[in-house]
Amino acid sequence: MSGKVEPFQIDVAQATLDDLRERLARTRWPEGETTGGWDQGVPLERMRTLCGYWHDRYDWRRCERMLNGLGQHRTVIDGLGIHFLHIRSPAPNALPMVMTHGWPGSVLEFVKAIGPLTDPARYGGDPKDAFHLVLPSLPGYGFSDKPAEPGWNAARTAGAWAVLMQRLGYDRWVAQGGDWGSIVTRALGAGRAPGCAGIHLNFAFVPPTAEDLASLTPAEQAMLGKAQRYQEDGSGYAKQQSTRPQTLGYGLNDSPAGLAAWIYEKLQAWTDHDGAVETVLTVDEMLDNIMLYWLPGTATSSARFYWENRALDPSSPKVELPTGITQFPGDIFNASRTWVERAFPNIIHWREAPSGGHFAAWERPDLFVAELRDCFRQLR
Repeated sequence: MSGKVEPFQIDVAQATLDDLRERLARTRWPEGETTGGWDQGVPLERMRTLCGYWHDRYDWRRCERMLNGLGQHRTVIDGLGIHFLHIRSPAPNALPMVMTHGWPGSVLEFVKAIGPLTDPARYGGDPKDAFHLVLPSLPGYGFSDKPAEPGWNAARTAGAWAVLMQRLGYDRWVAQGGDWGSIVTRALGAGRAPGCAGIHLNFAFVPPTAEDLASLTPAEQAMLGKAQRYQEDGSGYAKQQSTRPQTLGYGLNDSPAGLAAWIYEKLQAWTDHDGAVETVLTVDEMLDNIMLYWLPGTATSSARFYWENRALDPSSPKVELPTGITQFPGDIFNASRTWVERAFPNIIHWREAPSGGHFAAWERPDLFVAELRDCFRQLR
């Protein structure tokens, strides 16, 4: 399949789904937390409720049909099979855009934005704002292959995305990303990937310098406080995944309840809500995403992406290409424009959204779509 782009369809064996239900039924539950709320992780009753729904009512075939209807493909780049969605716009002058997800997300983060981005006229928008969309699964995620050798970091992934866009016939395009997707997208911009006209990020944390720290504004002090709370109380998962992903993977790959808890906690912590992630994402949406880790068995390989990128410097590389940045208040980090401009000196769009969190396209597709239209309208 090397060099070729081939259609791809998901067809999970019924025996695999039966095995999942049997594992859920045999879950060996721990005792409950000794404090109220989420202080020690996912509360036992919340986890029982999620897994009970997964066992009794969840319908994977619904998600399978939806993904199969969107236009899935696979192609081999640099020796690795890459899975991606390719949705072409009916608009004649649509702008091609590659959008990259992160952890613990998937291409499903973007599903609610696909229609408005590819066919804005159908959703009350201007057809001049249309995009052709390319939505790849990161190496070791979803239905992309799992790297069997070290080296598949963000820079190498960005190189693969540039090849993918060329292979699809796009000679001028833009890129977007959040979480690890923002790191890959930043690498595309920094490397001036052939054809890449500009980028947009919904996650762009650049740390302050010593000079900045000496003259922080109240807003910047709040940003640093938020970052410090994350480092002290919310980043244990990242330390484990960036140092011992293999050890972690044995449990997550064997136990659906364990995998679901690992991801569910972050969905709760990183979305913008008034107390429960279920007010922002439906249980089906969360389980669909979890299934893209369970079914292909990518808990270990996806965690390994942290290991591959453990030496990243958030202050570099510098991106000279036109850059749009939207910060969402519920994200795990926010950064001052003063700090960010050092790494992204050519900012053409900057906005602080009124709501939304780490999974911007998933949580607030309306705001997300408007931001991309506003940003890339300048590059058409």
